[in-house]
Amino acid sequence: MRVRDELRMNVNQQPHMASPYGQPQPGYQGYPQPGYGGGHVPSGYPAQYAPYNGPGAAYQQGPPQGCSPYASFPSKTLATNLVSDLSSSSPLDLGVRGPPTSGAPSVSGAQSYSQFGQGETQNGPPPMGAPPQSPPVSQPYTAGAVNLSGPQPHYSQQFGAPPVSMQHMTNQMASMQVGSTAPSPAGQGYAPPSVSQAAMSAPYTPAAPPTFPPTSTAPSQPPPTEAVAQPPPQSYYGAPPPAQLPFPNAFSSTGPTQPQAPPPVSPQSFPQAPPVSQPPFSTAQVPPGPTQSYGGPLPPTQPSFSRPLLPTSQPSTFPAGPPPTSTPSQLPGVMQPQPPVSQPSPYHSGPPLTSTGFPPQVGAPPRPPFAGMQGPPMASQGPPMASQGLPLASQGSPMAQANHVPPTQPGMPPGPINASLSGPPPQPGMQGYPPQQNGAFGQVRGPQPGYTGPYPGQPNYGAPSGAPAAAPPALKRLDPDSIPSPVIEDDKANKGSEPFTTGVRGQAPPLVTTKFQVKDQGNASPRYIRCTAYNIPCNSDMAKQSQVPLAAVIKPLAPLPPDETPPYLVDHGESGPIRCNRCKAYMCPYMQFIEGGRRFQCGFCSCVTEVPPHYFQHLDHTGKRVDCYDRPELSMGSYEFTATVDYCKNNKIPQPPAFIFLIDVSYNAVKNGMVGIVCQELKTLLDYLPRENPDVESNIRVGFVTYNKVLHFYNVKASLAQPQMMVVSDVADMFVPLLDGFLVNVSESRVVIESLLDQIPEMFADTRETESVFGPVIQAGLEALKAADCAGKLFVFHSSLPIAEAPGKLKNREDKKLVGTDKEKSLFQPQVSFYNTLAKECVAQGCCVDLFLFPNQYVDVATLGVVPTSTSGSIYKYTYFQASSDQERFLNDLRRDVQKQVGFDALMRVRTSTGIRATDFFGSFYMSNTTDVELAGLDCDKTVTVEFRHDDKLSEETGALMQCAVLYTSCSGQRRLRIHNMAVNCCSQLADLYRNCETDTIINFFAKYAYRSVLCSPIKNVRDSLVNQCAQILACYRKNCASPSSAGQLILPECMKLLPVYLNCVLKSDVLQPGADVSLDDRAYLRQLVSTLDVSESHVFFYPRLLPLQKVDVMSMSLPVAVRNSEERLSRGGVYLLENGLNIFLWVGVNAQQELLQNIFGTPAFGQIDPNMTSLPALDNPFSKRLREIIESFRAQRSRYMKLMVVKQEDKLELIFKHFLVEDKSNNGGASYVDFLCHMHKEIRQLLS
Repeated sequence: MRVRDELRMNVNQQPHMASPYGQPQPGYQGYPQPGYGGGHVPSGYPAQYAPYNGPGAAYQQGPPQGCSPYASFPSKTLATNLVSDLSSSSPLDLGVRGPPTSGAPSVSGAQSYSQFGQGETQNGPPPMGAPPQSPPVSQPYTAGAVNLSGPQPHYSQQFGAPPVSMQHMTNQMASMQVGSTAPSPAGQGYAPPSVSQAAMSAPYTPAAPPTFPPTSTAPSQPPPTEAVAQPPPQSYYGAPPPAQLPFPNAFSSTGPTQPQAPPPVSPQSFPQAPPVSQPPFSTAQVPPGPTQSYGGPLPPTQPSFSRPLLPTSQPSTFPAGPPPTSTPSQLPGVMQPQPPVSQPSPYHSGPPLTSTGFPPQVGAPPRPPFAGMQGPPMASQGPPMASQGLPLASQGSPMAQANHVPPTQPGMPPGPINASLSGPPPQPGMQGYPPQQNGAFGQVRGPQPGYTGPYPGQPNYGAPSGAPAAAPPALKRLDPDSIPSPVIEDDKANKGSEPFTTGVRGQAPPLVTTKFQVKDQGNASPRYIRCTAYNIPCNSDMAKQSQVPLAAVIKPLAPLPPDETPPYLVDHGESGPIRCNRCKAYMCPYMQFIEGGRRFQCGFCSCVTEVPPHYFQHLDHTGKRVDCYDRPELSMGSYEFTATVDYCKNNKIPQPPAFIFLIDVSYNAVKNGMVGIVCQELKTLLDYLPRENPDVESNIRVGFVTYNKVLHFYNVKASLAQPQMMVVSDVADMFVPLLDGFLVNVSESRVVIESLLDQIPEMFADTRETESVFGPVIQAGLEALKAADCAGKLFVFHSSLPIAEAPGKLKNREDKKLVGTDKEKSLFQPQVSFYNTLAKECVAQGCCVDLFLFPNQYVDVATLGVVPTSTSGSIYKYTYFQASSDQERFLNDLRRDVQKQVGFDALMRVRTSTGIRATDFFGSFYMSNTTDVELAGLDCDKTVTVEFRHDDKLSEETGALMQCAVLYTSCSGQRRLRIHNMAVNCCSQLADLYRNCETDTIINFFAKYAYRSVLCSPIKNVRDSLVNQCAQILACYRKNCASPSSAGQLILPECMKLLPVYLNCVLKSDVLQPGADVSLDDRAYLRQLVSTLDVSESHVFFYPRLLPLQKVDVMSMSLPVAVRNSEERLSRGGVYLLENGLNIFLWVGVNAQQELLQNIFGTPAFGQIDPNMTSLPALDNPFSKRLREIIESFRAQRSRYMKLMVVKQEDKLELIFKHFLVEDKSNNGGASYVDFLCHMHKEIRQLLS
């Protein structure tokens, strides 16, 4: 079996002719489609990108002549011919499609993106088991092509061939049809190419000689690339990162009583002001103005992937009476009806921000109720193949060859193989090049039958005014499943079954979505280190040419699953760890012993060092020490050394650390119940302070402070009968009024501590003090740690902007007018320098600060977060905190934060072999020089991302090495060194680089780089630079690694086929493209949160996991296959679970089966489900137990407790839920996945030309 190597897509360069403003699509009866982007803009496109007319035609505003805006569906629909062999090329041809019919879609035709044999398309390097093979030089090499250049409409530059015969033109006409039958097997504009196509004859002729040295990382065929068919623009990928709505109330300014959703907004609330700046993706070559909105607005919820998962009980068209707007006959000329008053119209409760490049719309009709949830038929009918798509792998196409029977799709329900036969018989003209609708044959299409005409205010393109012209029958949409799917199952099958052994240099690990076991055999586990590339360029010129970032995401104290062994602790006694004399690298498997074992040569700097006598050991016949496998430092990738006193501050053994709890007792904190909850919880939580040996009592001492405008210190010495309070009112010069009795051992002072925690809520129950301080609070904790001469952590529970007179006093600077301007960056910067200085002092003492915020209004997270961020602490935010709904989440966060493994007073350094060096660092830490990362506290959730650059040439033989050493104080007070080693390959061929990248890690790096850049650059520049770098990466691959092909093809490396979809998520995130009701505090919070996420958390943050619960098998421990994040994947008869790392949403369709509702909620009636519940009832049935197990397992995988929110279809909360359907177009102007894919293609072509 050959490893599928690249993915190609053909996009017809035509403007969008879909209904741009969210008109419902005929294929989804019973469901009006939402108008994601707002209302209608005459002659304009509200999406980020103007219609995509192809490289030659530049941008064209408005629909082209000859086409009714509704005459055909999104121009960038696509279909896939999947190939199992590099020698059989199958172009994906994307043409303008007619609307889907309302009949049942064919079931198995659509090949989902990952639907290749094992190893054919995986998101990552080819499986290690595949035998190396030489590049196919003599074979034609156009794997899975997607032809972006088919025949073109007469109004646009023609990139395709004219009809070669009358038969060709006849075929084009013949395969159009109208009616409510199922989509045709290969609708107009797309036919699986015949085997003898010309495209297949292009031999593989890479720019560089195809001499890819076999490496341990992958077979050496040309790098995996995947041709991506440009999906229909309507679906959109990249809703703001899941975390953007960490707390529903963050999107509402209505106060604590309605934290869940923004208030309804009338359509007239959109301002008429023009955008302040150009759209985010504008480039020098693109004319400014609304036409820059790329990709044309498509009906946002129209599927870009046409095989949604549907419930098992529904017929193909849903019985629920469809609102009038869902019928095709009313699509074109009718604006959407007003939603019920209870439903907010756009997702955000204000106008789209003008900085996003999405023109504000005037009089936009709000979106109809339960917009667009309707999906195709249920799973009982087999996997619906795009209710608007064509069966691709059926009747007479080359796809009927072996290996083309579609396996169960990732994200798709299994179904009968022959289900595609439910469609009509094969149509003429299906073989060979697909006939193109509106192609270069001069046809002019009028409005489709049943369409009343263009939307108001638009010229009636292509038909006599007032009467629909006799038009060719509507074409079927192509299968949106053809574009790369972020739901990847093949990696789980290929790499999840056997342990991942780390002994092979440069071996790419399983994806973060795959569950796997690691065996350490000389390189650090991917749980500790993940790299953007495992085969890096030998020289800087090649690195600059490719633009692939060279970086590692390091999580030094990452927790391991129970079946993996934690790092061994090695004690070399008083002499300490063995190190290289020159570069000071620690002993590791890369050191080469010479001269019979008396010396070793450093793998990093090649210096030769004497082996100390006590460490000497003889070598065996292979040159290895005979005790190699007895010593972790010689055979493992990760291990720890006991540090000697030389590694301690001031050459003194450190004291055990301390935890100090500082509780805001101002009016807001007492009123919302926070003070009582914290005090009650601490009484039990203090028994669970971190310890190394669970059988031994924790060494950590504790102290307590309360504060409002003044600070109250408590003496809880064990000998006291009652705690004593001391008040410090001089907050300008903070000091600790007592030493003895402030920091105590919990077991010794338990009675006094419990008495104090009982009294605090009573003492301040009637407080009227509304003001509070913040700077002096941290100063107080810092001074207490200094006095005790120990490191430690401050837990600060704070509720409001510190406006009281004191150091660090802040003012309210929330100014939405700055959003979208060059001054927006100031909103992310601290407003005073006081906290920067304070943070530096905290780091010097090893004082880490964790901040729990309970705000009801602006608190300036950007400034308050400076100290936690610089000291490697965490920020938790509970906007509009209500004890009834938020207590569970807060207490779980607090418990985990107190109990988790943590190191104090840490120092991290990354060493590399000659040729590369660490140049940049991202995360929550402080750096006083260019090499040492100082972490006042380092817990098991924190990551540090390191970027590397070349400073010399690297060798393919030796590869590149990196060693991360972290010196820290354990919670027992022991000084230790944790070492992680990683070796990667080096390559002189770009193809090898592109074959061994990891997209998830690249996106993690890009997000952190962009989120840091907003501190100093206008957000538009940050977005543009991200798009430009991504385009350069893909253009370099196209130019240097892909076989020659039509310029209209979009060709993606197999490892990077998901780069566009994930990058679009980053670009659409609330930090880089906020909706109108995303607060500045939320954006600052998310910016700081993402800076420390590991790869698995950033993955689910930007692309949430969506599970169809109706497919849960209660008898199995396995989860149902996830579905893609698009509204069209949701079925009215289903129940879905979405997790994004901060929240869990349970979406319930209006037609969900009564039995399912009874099993989950204890009631069979949809109307009786309580949308305010935050936990599911514990019912005595197998489904309820299994569902609660799934939710708990999701929570256990994340560093923060995910609050459960029940979202009923058509309910106001549904707008928040839809914010996370990231493949669809977003209300803040974010592009759909399809639009962005087409935009990337345009950028790539500009670079190549």
